[in-house]
Amino acid sequence: MVGGAGAFGARLVAGLATTTDLAVIVAGRDRARAEAVARTVPEGRGRAARLDATRVEAADLRALGVAIVVDAAGPFQGGAPMLARAAIEAGLPYLDLADGRDFVAAFPALDPLARANGVVALTGASSTPALSNAALDALTDGWRSIETVRVAIVPGNRAPRGLSVMRAILSYAGRPVRILQAGRWQNRPGWGLLRRITVPGLGRRFASLCETPDLDILPARFPRLRTALFRAGLELPVLHSGLSLASLPVRWRLLPSLVPFARLFLVIAGWLDRFGSDRGGMSVEVLGRDASGRPTRAVWSLVAEAGDGPSVPTLPALAAIRRLTDPSAVPIPAGAYPCVGVLPLAAIEAEMSRLAIRTRRDVDHPVPLIERALGAGFAQMPEAVRALHGSVGDGAFRGRAEVRRGSGLVVALVALLFRLPPAMADGPIRVTMEPDFEAGAERWTRWFPGRRFSSRMQSVGPDGSGRVREHFGPFAMDLAVTGHADGLDMAVTGWRLGPLPLPRALRPTTRASERVDAEGRFRFDVALFLPLVGLLVHYRGWLVRCDGREEETP
Repeated sequence: MVGGAGAFGARLVAGLATTTDLAVIVAGRDRARAEAVARTVPEGRGRAARLDATRVEAADLRALGVAIVVDAAGPFQGGAPMLARAAIEAGLPYLDLADGRDFVAAFPALDPLARANGVVALTGASSTPALSNAALDALTDGWRSIETVRVAIVPGNRAPRGLSVMRAILSYAGRPVRILQAGRWQNRPGWGLLRRITVPGLGRRFASLCETPDLDILPARFPRLRTALFRAGLELPVLHSGLSLASLPVRWRLLPSLVPFARLFLVIAGWLDRFGSDRGGMSVEVLGRDASGRPTRAVWSLVAEAGDGPSVPTLPALAAIRRLTDPSAVPIPAGAYPCVGVLPLAAIEAEMSRLAIRTRRDVDHPVPLIERALGAGFAQMPEAVRALHGSVGDGAFRGRAEVRRGSGLVVALVALLFRLPPAMADGPIRVTMEPDFEAGAERWTRWFPGRRFSSRMQSVGPDGSGRVREHFGPFAMDLAVTGHADGLDMAVTGWRLGPLPLPRALRPTTRASERVDAEGRFRFDVALFLPLVGLLVHYRGWLVRCDGREEETP
């Protein structure tokens, strides 16, 4: 095992030592460290060897007399699968714990060689993509559609950190990360998209966008998938927000990367080791329609305690090694590919039995926001209106719109504050809706040429009350929503700044309706007026569902 003395490699060695009878060769550039770990393997089944994974050849592996080659060295970001090629040329099974997106994406180039040699070579036998996809497959067995997938990993602050792990995190912090969100491929900054997530049994933690193989693998596996996100988080808010701030020079292109500062970040994190806990977790959330077609939200989650969190990335590799060395197991097909669809979730969870790790599954059938607000009135609306408001996962619609703007300084200031669209006679528009069923909310984003503005809709009354609240930054408007055979109408009933109600005499008024045109398209007509000022903005047009995936326009 190359990298067997590292943060994850040593745990994989421990797993092999306590649950198998296999002999283990701990290899790496530092022979002294390798020997120290090898001595922990009982009954003389461990020995050490010096090996440089970046310069190894097939003859070197044959000389060691190994049966399986495992790469746990890292960081894999920016690396090339040199060890994998040498193993394949030597006719030896290979697997690694790679979580580098570029490394895993390039790995299938070795597939023809592996097939020709009859060798199994698996990459990503770790938390991502092996465990995340195994959990997803278990959750969605038999489902009709998978629309949105969100994965998150939030380790405890006292979990050991190695230099390789720190370099891996800093390799994407602040740099553009290509993601599929609401049906569009777009670039978002690494360690951006900050959100507080809930891991059942662990609580709420901050998490931000990180670059992993799942961002490519999930869209490729599920053609109807609209959103695939992978977030990671640091337990201490000061560390999480500190990394966000440190990434700003990279986002602003003042620095190419934070990787040169990896040792400094490691020292700073070490100063705070005594704070926080040794409890970490992972969650895989999926939205779609189950075997009967019902809107469904399913979550697989994991909580690791007693410092066992760092063992989680090694468990898929341990399960894969067990299968590869079991003569009675179904053989894994030859080839070089990601460790996806190879290991069932049950096989990976079985490796957790000796550790303080527990998992759970939660499944519910959420009702979209407007449907919940309208109750029985939702079914009365035309199909095109129900389709727009009935998305289970992230929805995306495109069309054309006309925009009129009021005049005057006040209108200009308000429009600038809320990023309202500029006036246009006829232009493209794109609308996305991202549901947050946990909070009973939806985020709406309207994309106009050169401008976009977002709001957050939230239910504020009992089901069927027709009451929702739309948040624009610190301001919010209370809306009365009515559904009927012709469509949907909205009217402002109040407004507030944060939790404080504002004077009714100064509240904005609106004229908002949703209908269906002669061509069966969803039509919208929204006009917003300010007291003593008059028209603020009036936009109207039509929308249809985005069927394919789009590339972000500059």
